[in-house]
Amino acid sequence: MEILVLCIDRDDDLGRKAGIVSPVVGRAANVEATLALGLADPEDSDVNTILGGIQVYDDLASQGRAVEIAAVAGDPNVGLVSDGKIAHQIDYLLERFRPQGVVVVSDGAEDEAILPIIQSRVKVEGVKRVLVKQSHNLESTYYLLKQVFRDPKISHTFFIPIGLALLIYSTFSFIGRSDFAVMAILAAVGVYLLFRGLGLDDFIDSTKETFKGNLYRGKIAFITYVLAAVLVLIATIQGSAKFWDYYTGDIWYGYIVLMMVFVYYSVWWYVAAAICVNLGQVLDLYIEGVGDERAYSYPFFILATGLIFWSASVFILVNSAGMAFPLISGQSTQYLAASAVLAILITLLGVKISRKMVERR
Repeated sequence: MEILVLCIDRDDDLGRKAGIVSPVVGRAANVEATLALGLADPEDSDVNTILGGIQVYDDLASQGRAVEIAAVAGDPNVGLVSDGKIAHQIDYLLERFRPQGVVVVSDGAEDEAILPIIQSRVKVEGVKRVLVKQSHNLESTYYLLKQVFRDPKISHTFFIPIGLALLIYSTFSFIGRSDFAVMAILAAVGVYLLFRGLGLDDFIDSTKETFKGNLYRGKIAFITYVLAAVLVLIATIQGSAKFWDYYTGDIWYGYIVLMMVFVYYSVWWYVAAAICVNLGQVLDLYIEGVGDERAYSYPFFILATGLIFWSASVFILVNSAGMAFPLISGQSTQYLAASAVLAILITLLGVKISRKMVERR
């Protein structure tokens, strides 16, 4: 046989709506299938697809070419499932008729996504897209938009800010403070955009996968991750509580001082959380017999970083807010310098321990 006309119904409207089993082979069978589908749903675009295929069949037959027509259908679960069913039907038709080429008839971009599967099996002589004139490109546009919004990264970026804005506005309207709604919306959307822009969402996703992997494999890191999460929660609550105390106090210190208050009361909790995470990783590496000498130096770097942040917060609180600390008041500069030197020494100690571990191997 010379040409096989293939009508594509990727989401199986023929089966779901008209109860027709595919493939539907032959002109007469396709006319009956078109009538059945049209009676079941006159607005279905696949009716036009099969009619367009019949028209192509008649044109080729009038030229004296050996031609046959077949309609193949997939599955409502459009994607791998539907494409697999269509591929199986195409293999059957190619084995049965052995055509030299095929003409593909579809109603838009969604059905034409099956083209690579067809081209890998047989030569495609042509593609005919059947569209209702009153809605030219409408289905293709809808399909492209659906594919775009199906991507989690795009849908999250687009829908979450809109959802946040609507939720915040409705909440403030409900409590009778709609005058604060715009400010709250801008703040929430701004935080969200920073969150996405800095890649924190990817970090959280990777942390979640690591957490699940540690749980399933029974690693010690699972417990240390849980402990670290508790410590982070404690740090955030304690820092936020002190921040709020100074924010609502009688004296206004400024936002920089308030941030340093948060750092001063929370930084060591965050340091402890980071060291817990590292400790779990080190223990798992030791148990598995895997050598990663760099992991042994991380706690020293974390400790040195926490010391720098803590001493800097103390320096700013003493000099900008006039707060008093035992053994520090009046000597904040010397204390900051000593902390910097101590942080460097701690870092060097971590590097030395890491090198000794390498030499032992």
